Formats: sequence, structure tokens, C-alpha cells
Amino acid sequence: MPQINKTVVSDSAPAASPSTWTTARVALTAFFALDGFLFAGWVVRIPAIKAQVHASAGQLGLALLCVSIGAVLVMGPVGRLCVRYGNHPVIAAAGIVVCAAVALPPQTHSVLALGGALLLFGAGYGAMNVGINSAAVDLIASIRRPVMPAFHAAYSMGGLIGASLGGLLASHLTASQHLGLLAVFGLAVTAAAGVPLLRHRVAPAAGAVVKDSAASPAAELPKGPVLLVLLLGLVALCDAYGEGALADWGTLHLSSDLHATASVAAAGFAAYSLAMTTGRLSGTRLVERFGPTQVMVGGSALASAGMLVAALSPWLPLALGGFLLVGLGLSNIFPLAIDRAGALNGPKGVATASILGYGGMVFGPPIIGFLAQGLGLPLALLSVAVLAALAGVAALAVRRATARGAAAG
Repeated sequence: MPQINKTVVSDSAPAASPSTWTTARVALTAFFALDGFLFAGWVVRIPAIKAQVHASAGQLGLALLCVSIGAVLVMGPVGRLCVRYGNHPVIAAAGIVVCAAVALPPQTHSVLALGGALLLFGAGYGAMNVGINSAAVDLIASIRRPVMPAFHAAYSMGGLIGASLGGLLASHLTASQHLGLLAVFGLAVTAAAGVPLLRHRVAPAAGAVVKDSAASPAAELPKGPVLLVLLLGLVALCDAYGEGALADWGTLHLSSDLHATASVAAAGFAAYSLAMTTGRLSGTRLVERFGPTQVMVGGSALASAGMLVAALSPWLPLALGGFLLVGLGLSNIFPLAIDRAGALNGPKGVATASILGYGGMVFGPPIIGFLAQGLGLPLALLSVAVLAALAGVAALAVRRATARGAAAG
């Protein structure tokens, strides 16, 4: 397997023992879980913050957009920082920033101040995502197992725990108390996981095999042209478009179009989230058996079919089943696309694919809303099915291009 990125060696020790791999993996998993936990904790407090700053719906939307703007603005520069200083120091620094920033929104008393706080929170969040995904790519190359879905499962589990805990605490703690506690807890986790992560740096493995099989994780791809990274970014974008659409519009579709009660509609999204987490927990075994491309293509087909059922079925139980299929189908596409982009071009590849993927999550919900005005929400949601299918096509294009490149080499 070719060396992934020579400049990333600064983020690694010359050799790593199995115990080091275990320590690094546990520490990195903690950061993935913390990332999801903090974000979910903030999300459940949005209504309270909205009332505190006296924001209209439009003003709140602009303030929330600052999270995405902050994340996108830092992803490219952070990728370069990872190359120069190593992934692990960047993760530790980003952890401190995002933990400190999550406590800021309750301290604001105007929409403008809230936007500034969320810009910083988004920057920390974006930096954390680039760092942990880049470090995961290096770890995968070293242990030679495609465990990226398991890392993203930790993120999903952190989100589920953060949202559930936030719901329980909402009636007992103020937003300032809740997010302040999250900040303290997050800093403690950053210290506990950051110290061993900084001590144990794992070097990318080296070799010369180019395959897309169960025996060959994504990190064994050769370093390729920017076009391949952009294609993988397109895969991530298509997946994130679906995730954002389901998060913002799925519950409304169940309640407004299928007349589900509020509890049933909420349960539908919870089922989707649980299916996504379950899919990611089984992702490593699936990739080892079928290879990353087959998992992405199969997932895109499953998500596309599930969205067709969920959007067009007039029967609520069938629509709920469609949501489950969408969650299972989308679960591993984004992690594998980021993994392969990192294998092709190191932290810069992770940053590029993450920017495109984040763009899908940012612009997906507004596009759905625009389409819903003219076509109705069920037909608007069909765009999720179309883009899910496009993700599979793009994944196939990447495999064919790398195969041609390997043959030519």
C-alpha cells in the first residue's frame, strides 16, 4: 500500500504496538462520541435560547446558519494544520474550543451575539470533525481494519445520549446550567482522552496493494487526483443531503401528510436515528465482507428505495418502515466516503470531502422547503431518493477510476 501522505508522518511514531492501537482507538472513539454528545446537547436547548434572545424564526435561522458557516470556514485551514502539526494536537485544541464554545449561547442576549457564539462553536465543531476523521484514517491504515463506521456509530450514540439526557434535564436545569455542565464534562473528556492520544501516535501502514475488497480497507487506495476526492465529496454531499432532510422534514411529513400524532412522528425519527446507529455498528463487518464500494452502493440503493416508500406510501406503518430503510442505507455512506477521501489525500482529502458533505446538510433542508412549496412535501422528499442513487453512481465511478489508475501504474 502506498504511503498515504508523507507529511502526515509527523502525527505518528515510527512503530505502534497492539496496546497502542487499542489505546488510540478508545481515545479517538471518545472524541467521536463527545462530538455528537455536545452537538445534541446544544440542539435540545435551541428553543430556550430562541426565547432568551427574543429571536423570530427568520432571525433564529440566520443565527443557526452561523454554525455551518463557522465549520465550513475552518475545515480547509484545519486540514493544512493537520498536515503540518499532526492530527492529534489539532483534535485536542479543537476539543477545548468546542467545549468552551458550547457554554456561550446561553450567555448571549441578542441575535447578533448569538450568531457570534455559534460561529465559534461551529468553528470548533468543524475543526474537531476534520481532526478526528483524519486521525481515524491513519488508525485504519495501521490496524488494517475498516473501522470508520464504528467511529461514526460512536458519534451517533453520543448524539442519542446527549439528546435523551438533554430532554430529561430540560425541566430541571436552565440552559446556562445545562450547557455549562456539558462544557465542564467535555473538557474533562478532552483531557482524559487527549493525553493518551497525544502520547500514542499511530503511523499509516505502507504497502502496494490496490483493491476494493473485504481484505482491503479504504486506506489501501492509491493517492489519486483531486477529481476522485471531489467525487467522494459528492458521495458525502448526497448522503448528508438526505440526513439533513430527514432531520428537518421527516417528522413534519409524518404529522402533516400522514396525520401521525406528535409522539408517533417523533418515534419515526427516533427509529430512523436508531437504524442509522445500528447500521454503523455493523458497518465494519459489512466492509470486511463485501468491500467499501459494495457497502456504499448497496446502502444508496436501500436508502433510495426506503425514501420512495416513505415519501409516497399513504400508510403510516409502511412509511415508518421506509424511514428505517433510509437510516440503514445512509448509515455507512458518509463515513466510508470520508475514509476513502482521507486515504487518497490525507487530512486535505478529509477536509475537502467534509466541506462538500457539510454543504449537503446545510443546503438540503432549504432546497426541500423550496421544492415543497411548489410540489408538496412528499414529492420534494423524492429528491433524497435521487441523490441517494447518485451517491451510489459516484462511488462506482471512484472504484473504476482507481482500478484504471492501478492498471496503468
